[in-house]
Amino acid sequence: MGSKSNRSRRYTEEFKRDAVALVRSSGKTVTEVARQIGVSAEGLRNWVKQDTIDRGQGSPGALTTAERERLRRLAAEQAETIEVLRKAAVFFAKESDR
Repeated sequence: MGSKSNRSRRYTEEFKRDAVALVRSSGKTVTEVARQIGVSAEGLRNWVKQDTIDRGQGSPGALTTAERERLRRLAAEQAETIEVLRKAAVFFAKESDR
């Protein structure tokens, strides 16, 4: 077994863009490029796939990066709203017990 860390690395958007551009322009496979730049082949493959979607060439129904970010923000807002409503319900339940 290798000594791979379970922590996932975070790469900048610029690094990801450059890596995808290298795959598209080099004529090398994703695996070869991944090995060359020191990232996982699966991660690089996902970046290439997402770039294809962002260019409007993905499969029908595939979400662009912007759409994914919007959904993430909406989910966070919804969670905040639910928490406020939960606290309000607790408050009013205590008030009605008085």
